Amino acid sequence: MKSAVETLNPTRVKLTVEVPFDELKPSLDAAYKTIGSQIKVPGFRAGKIPARIIDQRVGRGAVLQEAVNDALPRFYGQAVEENKIRPLGQPEVDVTEVPAEDGQDLKFTIEVDVRPQVELPDYEGIEVEVDAVDGEATAADVEARMTALRQRFGTLTTVERVAATGDFVSMDLAASIGEEEIDSAKGISYEIGSGNMIDGLDDALVGMAVEETKTFVAPLAGGEHEGNDADVTVTVQSVKERVLPELNDDFAQLASEFDTLAELQADIQAQSDRAKMYDQGVQARDKVLEHLLSNTEIPVPDALIEAEVTQHLEGENRLEDEEHRAEVDANTRRAMRAQFLLDAIAEKEQVAVAQAELIQYLVMSAQEYGMEPNEFAKTVDEGGQIPAMVAEVARRKALAAVLNKAKVVDTAGKEIDLNSLNAETDALGYDEGADHEGHDHGDHEGHDHGDHEGHDHA
Repeated sequence: MKSAVETLNPTRVKLTVEVPFDELKPSLDAAYKTIGSQIKVPGFRAGKIPARIIDQRVGRGAVLQEAVNDALPRFYGQAVEENKIRPLGQPEVDVTEVPAEDGQDLKFTIEVDVRPQVELPDYEGIEVEVDAVDGEATAADVEARMTALRQRFGTLTTVERVAATGDFVSMDLAASIGEEEIDSAKGISYEIGSGNMIDGLDDALVGMAVEETKTFVAPLAGGEHEGNDADVTVTVQSVKERVLPELNDDFAQLASEFDTLAELQADIQAQSDRAKMYDQGVQARDKVLEHLLSNTEIPVPDALIEAEVTQHLEGENRLEDEEHRAEVDANTRRAMRAQFLLDAIAEKEQVAVAQAELIQYLVMSAQEYGMEPNEFAKTVDEGGQIPAMVAEVARRKALAAVLNKAKVVDTAGKEIDLNSLNAETDALGYDEGADHEGHDHGDHEGHDHGDHEGHDHA
């Protein structure tokens, strides 16, 4: 097989491939065998039909199509390896010549998006400025952390009073436009004041009693009627309040590794102090990444961006929202540029991912999805996503390596030591998809789950 590559633009190439007949023949023989087992010809047993008879019955073209479809992925992979390109997304194949007769060559061309070459700027000693930490955490900061911990161990108790902010209600909801009911649901559990459902729901629920019904007008948040005002009817079935455990030594032993409340309070104070410093690290991380993106030319394939954006908008049923499209497009481009940038840094820094680092990332991701770690790992493995996760850990380590070389000062001129935050090992929770409106942008290399190198676009 011979192949040549032509660069069409920084993110797209055209491969020209010529395959000698002898290299295609095994696939041609397999095609005859497959087709021969699927047709019946009087006088011949299944699978024993001669090639010339098959040509007469189904046509040489059908056999060639079967053979070429079988062989193309293999020859494409060889061409990619020979020319050392890193494809992204689905290739566009054009078969220019097929062996109409034995001895003739197969010729085809392939256009495919590729990972661009990234010329990295000098990132040794990048200087960024972060906000100064104004002393220790306040009492309010500490109390908020303690309250959050108590809420994790709180219990829900039914109360015989009207609903108030912070209560949990079981409710029935129905939405209608005019005489048409658009949607309905029963037995929904909801925390009043969380603000994560329909606009106006919190205001409606406050003061409602069990079995009371109220109707209010609100815009629908999804579906084909998204954005349209609807009459929303809510009926409260039960009201429960969260009862927090008392602050004592028993609670400390239940909620932590400490034996006394005093020890737990001291630890929460220390956590609150570290959180303020951690915020400095997050600022530094974001500013270092923004500096690199602003000073590096990183082209991205427009077709791939368009596919990502369209898939995202289809999921939200907002294909016609041009303003939102522009926003998602910008976020997608930035996320993809960040991936390409950090992959290049990972290669330059020869970043390796240890098994323990991957396990730590899997456990952290499982918590985000609310899954048990072993179950999550099995799901990821069955979906072929382990390499994508390895790549993500490598990107985090790449950014951490740059951050570790950076000079970070606060607005008061004090130099900040990020090593105390273990920035060199976790990159302060870097996620290049974090700006993408909660959309899991995923990896762009080698797998189905939102990535694009060498496989189908999910």
